[in-house]
Amino acid sequence: MNAMEEKAKEVVRGVCSLDCPDQCGLLLHKEAGRIVKVEGDPAHPITQGAICNKVRHMAERLYDPARLRYPLKRTGKKGDGAFERISWEEAIETIVSKWKTLIATEGAESILPYSFYGNMGRIGAEGMDRRFFHRLGASRLEYTICEAAGTAGYHYTMGGSYGTSPEDTVHAKLIVMWGINAVSTNLHQIVLAEKARKNGARIVAIDVHRNRTAKWADWFIPVRPGTDAALALGLMHILFEEGMTDESFLQTYTVGHEKLREHVKSYDPAFVSSVTGVPVEDIYELARLYGRTTPSFIRIGNGIQHHDNGGMCVRTIACLPALTGQWMHRGGGAIKGNGSYLEFNKAALQRPQLRKQPARFINMNLLGNALLELDPPIRSLYVYNSNPAVVAPHAGKVRQGLMREDLFTVVHDLFLTETARYADLVLPATSSFENHDIYRSYWHHYVQLQLPAIEPYGESKSNPEVFRLLAQGMGFEEEALRDSNEDMIRQALNNPANPNLEGITYERLREEQYVRANVRPLFPGKLPTPSGKIELYSKAMELKGLPPLPTYTPLPTDEDKDLPFQFIPAPNHNFLNSTFSHHAKHVRLEGEPKLYMHTEDAASLGIQSGERVRVRNSRGSCELTASVGDDVLPGTVVSQGLWADEEGSSRLVNALTPDRVADMGGGAVFFSGRVQVEKLENAG
Repeated sequence: MNAMEEKAKEVVRGVCSLDCPDQCGLLLHKEAGRIVKVEGDPAHPITQGAICNKVRHMAERLYDPARLRYPLKRTGKKGDGAFERISWEEAIETIVSKWKTLIATEGAESILPYSFYGNMGRIGAEGMDRRFFHRLGASRLEYTICEAAGTAGYHYTMGGSYGTSPEDTVHAKLIVMWGINAVSTNLHQIVLAEKARKNGARIVAIDVHRNRTAKWADWFIPVRPGTDAALALGLMHILFEEGMTDESFLQTYTVGHEKLREHVKSYDPAFVSSVTGVPVEDIYELARLYGRTTPSFIRIGNGIQHHDNGGMCVRTIACLPALTGQWMHRGGGAIKGNGSYLEFNKAALQRPQLRKQPARFINMNLLGNALLELDPPIRSLYVYNSNPAVVAPHAGKVRQGLMREDLFTVVHDLFLTETARYADLVLPATSSFENHDIYRSYWHHYVQLQLPAIEPYGESKSNPEVFRLLAQGMGFEEEALRDSNEDMIRQALNNPANPNLEGITYERLREEQYVRANVRPLFPGKLPTPSGKIELYSKAMELKGLPPLPTYTPLPTDEDKDLPFQFIPAPNHNFLNSTFSHHAKHVRLEGEPKLYMHTEDAASLGIQSGERVRVRNSRGSCELTASVGDDVLPGTVVSQGLWADEEGSSRLVNALTPDRVADMGGGAVFFSGRVQVEKLENAG
């Protein structure tokens, strides 16, 4: 190999951009300016070189022949996917012209941005985009589709997204994976738990499905969907009744423990068993295991919050570590999320003061309603970092809205997604490895920097670059709309209100690539709750008309109340939402979309494993392959993954999901739908 060939090869550091708590450090192997291999960075203090298949195969995604190379203009009907190439100049001019007309005739609120965290880089996901739409005066999107309900519930208890430091969980002697398939969605928590297990820890999984994590755990406890709060309250009943609480901790660091002690007397194990489906003896065994084991750690997942009662489910589970004083023991406590430790200067990054007047808020879970029923109507939709035609609830309604000929839709993405097929203009987006951005995990305590590792693919542009062009086209002159990515990174890091970021500078990130926040133990200390303590009784909830004490509320009935099955469309192992669902390797690794059913339910319907079934309700239907066994409780059916549409059949599970909002935070209720299941040959 000659010197020139050697020079053409190099390895640079990178960050995984996927919406995943692990946010791995990466090594990007390059040859002749292209990334040819992605590996984990063994020097990263938390992820230590281990990565999942999703990011391991990222190089193939970067250079996929289907990746968009240049802007496109629709030439056929919406949804047909017929487009022709145009220039960036024409694309920007078309958008600006359309929006100026809309603002003049119907007001800026007729324009709606729709995005989420398809790329977790903070500059691309909540930087120049937010500044631009503030200045434009567009309708405001409520970013509620993922963890809003659970975050609100946890905040009522703990005051923010503050939990156990992940690296400390190796010291736990009991680990409870509650509503999280961490093998597929939080790999490095599994790595840490394995270290704890080698030191004698026992691992319990509580879930509605015997998924990969449940099979890996020492003890799997299946629970009926939406009843997790009842189970937690049943555990509290036993902890108080049998004297397994830490009275000193309760007196010093909580408010409301006396009221809670009285309140949970009504959640006796027999009642809790009837609600949850967990046998009485298992409730006692779990309560005694938790009450007598120190340190005990609970990893609270996203799954339980995707119900109408999801915020309260998370709030209730979050109270458990306080009862036994686990927060005082290294490795004890809980993690729902740790994002508050790394909170950037949000106002400096997003510049809300650029907005000249208030604008309406639109919950992203209600996109179908917004497109079809809102008055005054949405006339233009700008989609980036998201694929709402697949990921949004009540997908049939969303797609009906996207079909509107009077809706001017722009999609900025790497691929011609299902949503992009409905667009008037499609803009090619850069990948995270082509961007200059900053990342913060919502699980571990490291801030990470991504410098551009490769040149932009084709004519693709980053979100900040496009919004600078749009601002220029609109004639906006504010300096904040011309800031560079480096400027915005520096502004985001400058947050005097968050002492955890002290010492984390742009220069240091350039040198070290990842830097740990200055995180201190929660206790002894004061929480950012109204009382400064863990709020077992919350006056703030009471003032909002919510139960101030942890409470179990059954899932509400809806138009599908007479259908026999609770439907849980969970994530799968090889996709991340709709990302990777179009890629042959990931589809091959995952196999086919299945519907997990209990043996008794399948037998009553004459369904056997491997047979095609139609799952339907009043909102829509999809077709899956039955997997029959005891991996779910009777009355529950579970699918995994958001699959790309297939010619001749629909695998769109979100055609079935409700577009109501949860009890707190405006969160999604993906898991609260009811369905009927029919063998496909018998389906009408």
